[in-house]
Amino acid sequence: MINPSAHAASPSTCDEFWWRGAVLYQIYPRSFQDANGDGIGDLPGVLSQIDYLAALGIDGFWLGPVFTSPMADFGYDVADYRSIDPLFGTLDDFERLLTRAHQLGLKVVIDLVLNHTSDRHPWFIESRSDRTNAKADWYVWADAKWDGTAPNNWLSVFGGPAWQWEPRREQYYLHNFLAAQPDLNLHHPAVQHAILDEIEVWLKRGVDGCRLDVANYYMQDPQLRDNPPRPKGEQTADGVPEISPYGRQWHIYDKSRPENLHFIKTIRHLFDRYPGTMTVAEIHDDHSTLRAAEYTAGSDRLHTAYSFGLLGPHFGTELIRNHLNDFAAQPGNGWPAWAFSNHDVPRAVSRWGQSSETSSENKTDSSPAFAKLLIALLCSLRGTIFLYQGEELGLPEADIPIDRLQDPFGRALWPVFKGRDGCRTPMPWDSRLPHAGFSVESPWLPIPENHKRLSVADQQADPNSVLTFTRRFLHWRKTEPALRFGKLAFIDAPAPILAFTRSLGDTQRLCVFNLGPTPATMPAPPGFTPLDGPGLSGCGQHDRLLLKGYESIIGTLPFDPKSPLDLEGTAPIRQGMGATSRAIEQASLINSA
Repeated sequence: MINPSAHAASPSTCDEFWWRGAVLYQIYPRSFQDANGDGIGDLPGVLSQIDYLAALGIDGFWLGPVFTSPMADFGYDVADYRSIDPLFGTLDDFERLLTRAHQLGLKVVIDLVLNHTSDRHPWFIESRSDRTNAKADWYVWADAKWDGTAPNNWLSVFGGPAWQWEPRREQYYLHNFLAAQPDLNLHHPAVQHAILDEIEVWLKRGVDGCRLDVANYYMQDPQLRDNPPRPKGEQTADGVPEISPYGRQWHIYDKSRPENLHFIKTIRHLFDRYPGTMTVAEIHDDHSTLRAAEYTAGSDRLHTAYSFGLLGPHFGTELIRNHLNDFAAQPGNGWPAWAFSNHDVPRAVSRWGQSSETSSENKTDSSPAFAKLLIALLCSLRGTIFLYQGEELGLPEADIPIDRLQDPFGRALWPVFKGRDGCRTPMPWDSRLPHAGFSVESPWLPIPENHKRLSVADQQADPNSVLTFTRRFLHWRKTEPALRFGKLAFIDAPAPILAFTRSLGDTQRLCVFNLGPTPATMPAPPGFTPLDGPGLSGCGQHDRLLLKGYESIIGTLPFDPKSPLDLEGTAPIRQGMGATSRAIEQASLINSA
């Protein structure tokens, strides 16, 4: 029986809602294409490959931060929001890229880091100088405890205390990440106005949207109360390595504060003045999927948000159902965004290739079948979809030796946690060229040999490659409004099969995925007809759907508004809150204090 998990979202004839159901490609600029031969990707390099992007069938791309930065965290420590770092090019280079993207019908989403700046930003240089300057309270400053220790027990995501002593002020400043990334005091109206001005500069330049880095971190508890400990044995927060001490607290007071929602509304109001623009929030929280739903509830908060719910180490039918149902069950009818890989987590084909539902003796983490399954599954979900560069090639996680490690997060927790460099290695364009065609010089991170064998040039002419499949699927998806805008309803099926319908008007599609490496089957609903367009390999035989390991099938179902789908041998999925919904109830009681 169908379990409706979300309301339908009708496409608009206006371009204002272009982001609903869109597929956006994430570009990590340092590793996409190097045009000037310094071993680091840049804006002219992105421009040189823009026809490749357009040919994929995407709707636009998210461009990682390219602003002036000391690069302590590779661009996520901004020293000037209005200029392009020379490492990546110039403002003219950005304008050329933006113009060409729009000519090709591609939307451009930039990455804005508003929670913190670089410690070399002029605002912080002035703020740290003394306690009486004009920007003295533009950052989060606090006195030491009587014994000289930090104001409270808050921890940095990257390890250690979240406080750094500043001798000129004889105070501590807050840094949720590196000490070189001081947190702005966004409770302060002047800081809010300054940040809004920085955003508007880029809206006036014509960008189509902004990804808001760690959007739920913007404000902290004004009383600076200690976070409560997380019970021993409790699963760590989404996106936090189990080895990290950061996961040993409930992050009640250092982020996701209720007052932050007022600032979120102010940001949305700014974007509403530029029709056709959008925001996508990154949410990193104890229960990030539910927080993403909160930040997108109603028409006065953010347009969409992605969380770390599907970016963790666990994989399987229950996990996916729970996160999608949890989001849909929240009030406000928010629009979700989903990603399986990005620049902060190991690549999905490796990360999930070790899970119980996907593991087998003969399986490797670069299995083309598994990579194709993940592309088809991700792009069939209800929401805005983010594909990470190299995902369309089926790239596995790279193993970076300690002497080439760049990521400060990885250096802090080595060797148990090797950091994020393994998912950030340069794109392999052509295995026949030096450095796989990424650069004429040695790149900033090494390119593994198994990545070179999966290069764009090697996959272009192969009709069975992951790249060919991705292109075919994405172009076919554009002809399927039900997959882009329709409501989603899960159907109970035996693991490792994941099955759901996408419905819009009188069109209904049944999507079935075998998440395991061995054959699986389920009853075929009456009137089911497979579709050839997506290039999927599952098949129907008599009254059964047959899927080999990692196979998928999508087909049509007859529309009958009077009769819900009822498959023999299946049971309805329980409606209502999933496990994370129940868990956040308790945390919310504390958070509202």
